Amino acid sequence: MEPDLFTAAAEERQEKDPSSSPLAVRMRPRTLDEVVGQRHLLKPGSPLRRLVGEGAGPAGASSVILWGPPGIGKTTLAYVVSKATEKRFVELSAITAGVKEVRAVIDGARRASGGYGKETVLFLDEIHRFSKAQQDSLLPAVENRWVTLIAATTENPYFSVISPLLSRSLLLTLEPLTDEDLSGLMDRAVTEERGLGGAVELRDDARSHLLRIAGGDARRALTALEAAAGGALAKDEREITLQTVEEAVDRAAVTYDRDGDQHYDVASALIKSIRGSDVDAALHYLARMIEAGEDPRFIARRLMISASEDIGLADPQALPLAVAAAQAVAMIGFPEAALTLSHATIALALAPKSNAATNAIFAAREDVRSGLAGPVPAHLRDGHYKGAAKLGHAQGYVYPHDVPGAIASQQYAPDALHGRRYYEPTRYGAEARYADVVEKVRERLKGGG
Repeated sequence: MEPDLFTAAAEERQEKDPSSSPLAVRMRPRTLDEVVGQRHLLKPGSPLRRLVGEGAGPAGASSVILWGPPGIGKTTLAYVVSKATEKRFVELSAITAGVKEVRAVIDGARRASGGYGKETVLFLDEIHRFSKAQQDSLLPAVENRWVTLIAATTENPYFSVISPLLSRSLLLTLEPLTDEDLSGLMDRAVTEERGLGGAVELRDDARSHLLRIAGGDARRALTALEAAAGGALAKDEREITLQTVEEAVDRAAVTYDRDGDQHYDVASALIKSIRGSDVDAALHYLARMIEAGEDPRFIARRLMISASEDIGLADPQALPLAVAAAQAVAMIGFPEAALTLSHATIALALAPKSNAATNAIFAAREDVRSGLAGPVPAHLRDGHYKGAAKLGHAQGYVYPHDVPGAIASQQYAPDALHGRRYYEPTRYGAEARYADVVEKVRERLKGGG
């Protein structure tokens, strides 16, 4: 919506009495240079710089779609544009707005452009909640530049935004905020007048816990910081301690150092619990990693390794499930990724176990490292080039599809390894089938029935 008298009065009151607004609102950047993170989107000549009127020239500003997880600056960037630009700024939320509201904005934009020569910037939050018809209603305005659209979404726009709107806009992907980004933001919030004005100090262990709580979300970090500061000041303390943070946000600090021993110890315990089929212990260690702010992609990678290392062909669907979980985690991020990681962890912990595939490749590699190899048998060598037949290459090779059962009795391994066995399947789960098959195949290869 466009600013009205009530909005203007509220903003004026916030300027006179900053404490009337949440800390996260007070610490919103006023210029693009104050934005935390996203440096790749804020270089000179970038679409966002042009939106605020920096060096656009005759090219004009482009409509943009901002894609990223919650709390990393999508709304903040739109807010900065609204303050920095001299253009008419209108804000809508896809949660409450419909086609009627969109058309009203477009009509207003056309009148402002024709009557006053004033351009309109439309910020549409959560565009993924708009239906196809609602998104279609934006097309003429974007295409004819009656409005410059800034749309924000936490969903993959290739699935949630219609192709015609995507093709008329620039897709800008926001990167997750780092601990360094959030730490600097909290320092500013503690010291700057519009923040806490130096009323408290932040201890290092308290800062580390706030970073874990935040999980890369700036709003969450500032909300927790404000609660902790309020708790300290209520007790006439000028220092925010770890205990103060725990009391204020009702969340205990998890002993876990993402760069130290705890990182590897807890990750090891997760995998060993899955290997041991203790689903409850596995979920405990998964929860510790999540609560400590571990990168969900790291957890997903460990689960993919576990699926091959400890389950293998006992459940051939374990690896595809773990890969799908990793892909889902990369697309959605926390907090929803916790559900996907739980799903995968439970499935892997309860799956039948086999390390036969692991042992097989370890044994084969050990032979290769020790020099046990030998030349490729002549009948298996490439015979497609001129002169190969004279060398005996590919001569005598039996094409398996030409024989009954598609298994030809011939030697495949080098002479030094002929008859050597690496894969020793178990009788657990689906691998029991492979155990039956491999014995029959080996017998046929030797020339047996």
